[in-house]
Amino acid sequence: MAATSKLNFGKNTKTVSVTSGKGGVGKTTLIANVAYALASRNKRVLIFDGDLGMANVDIMFGAKVDGHILDVLQGEKNISEIITPLASNISLISGGSGIVELNRLNAFERRALLDSVCELEYLYDYLLIDTAPGISDNVLYLNAAAQIATVVITPDPSSFADSYALIKVLNRDFKKSNFAIVCNQVRDEIEGLSLFNRFSEVVNRFLYIGLDYWGAIPTDQLFKKSTQNQRLIMRHELQSVSHQYLLNISMKLEKSLADLDSKSGLNYFWEQVVGVA
Repeated sequence: MAATSKLNFGKNTKTVSVTSGKGGVGKTTLIANVAYALASRNKRVLIFDGDLGMANVDIMFGAKVDGHILDVLQGEKNISEIITPLASNISLISGGSGIVELNRLNAFERRALLDSVCELEYLYDYLLIDTAPGISDNVLYLNAAAQIATVVITPDPSSFADSYALIKVLNRDFKKSNFAIVCNQVRDEIEGLSLFNRFSEVVNRFLYIGLDYWGAIPTDQLFKKSTQNQRLIMRHELQSVSHQYLLNISMKLEKSLADLDSKSGLNYFWEQVVGVA
């Protein structure tokens, strides 16, 4: 397992998911760059890559995964053996095909997973969960278990509609009421804020929830180039306009989770995911 700094006993890991109603909106790019920004401020970040079939957080860091969550469920490895170091203060757990099984575990498998996760409770400041798009059961469980679900939307009408559907299901079936919104693939902050306001108006017309605007990510040429080459804007493109916006989003995340008074911790998150309250 990656080396960590002095353990922060007494402070539970904060959990936030990054999700979307449809694919291709830039979730992985966002989560990788936000993780890098947090780590640059000496925060210890664990990423759980739960985007089945599109799991590529490791590629953004030029790393190769050491195993998957299924290895733990099958008793082949313990949790520390599947953690992949990505960069200083950043580690990864890959869901692999095991993510499909999380809501169908027997009692023994649930306890084995939770006992393994106990080892990690105070090693990380943040757990960032990269979910698949849509409203499949596993996407819903991961988002419902996180303290805040961050929904990435774009000006594409289908992204707008599908993200509303995702929030509606999470609110109706899981009583989820804390959502953050990031507007990606916009021209500038003005378009991003306009998109958020339109989305917020629609959501609040039908649902009684709170939406927190975490910011926009304007798509400049350096951003496009980095995304195509699967490079981190926060590491390689310091002159990109999007660099500062991603930095702002990471600070907004940090502040929002610091202010949030709710249950937290890796143990609590996984208990919710596998259905052990």
